[in-house]
Amino acid sequence: MKTTRTGPQAFTVAFESEEELLEEHRTALAMGGIRLPTAEKVALFSAVALTLRGPFGVEMMVKGTVVAPLPDGVALSVEGSGDALLEALLARSSPEPDGGEKDQSLWDRIRGLSRMEKILLVAKAERNERAIFLQDNDPQVLYSLLKNPRLTVDEVVRVAKSAYLTYQIAELILKTNLWSASLDVRVALVHNPKTPPAFALRILPTLPEAEVKTIARGAATSMALKQAALKRLHGGA
Repeated sequence: MKTTRTGPQAFTVAFESEEELLEEHRTALAMGGIRLPTAEKVALFSAVALTLRGPFGVEMMVKGTVVAPLPDGVALSVEGSGDALLEALLARSSPEPDGGEKDQSLWDRIRGLSRMEKILLVAKAERNERAIFLQDNDPQVLYSLLKNPRLTVDEVVRVAKSAYLTYQIAELILKTNLWSASLDVRVALVHNPKTPPAFALRILPTLPEAEVKTIARGAATSMALKQAALKRLHGGA
């Protein structure tokens, strides 16, 4: 893991092997953080611009905040999904038709697309591209992502947790038997405050008792859902 300072509050972090990146994900990225080894002085709670470079050349731009000092640097919290960052960084960069490497990172290329270009691409996107689309703040892009035939249940869970979930997205997820059969998907939906209450109430009877107890004890996204959970626990229909 090699760190290079590229500006007053900007660093490039290069992972030199797949094993190194996976270990960083296990210890920090999966929990929304990253270790920044540096001898430079970086103020606590200051904003930092990071360029993360995967072992196969893919680069991702992320924003971080210094949250703690470390013996050999600082700990940062980073924006976005750590799992999505891992997937994108493990991808291999693709050569341009003339044989040269892409100047732009995959992240920059996708973020630079117009809305219509994103909607057209997302329905056939590869996994490393989908990892970036999963973080998009456009509900129409997320809805189109659900039309991708290679989408996995784990990716649907992330859509179900999205702050940009809409009625149409939740409806499509519940209508698709492969996805609605997954407990993880249903739990993600029932805990998302963006899920319409009618859908959450429909999901509730399909959940295990432990999950219903969690909802009844305060994790409900609406009063109607909490009351329905209490009723079920006390033997109601």
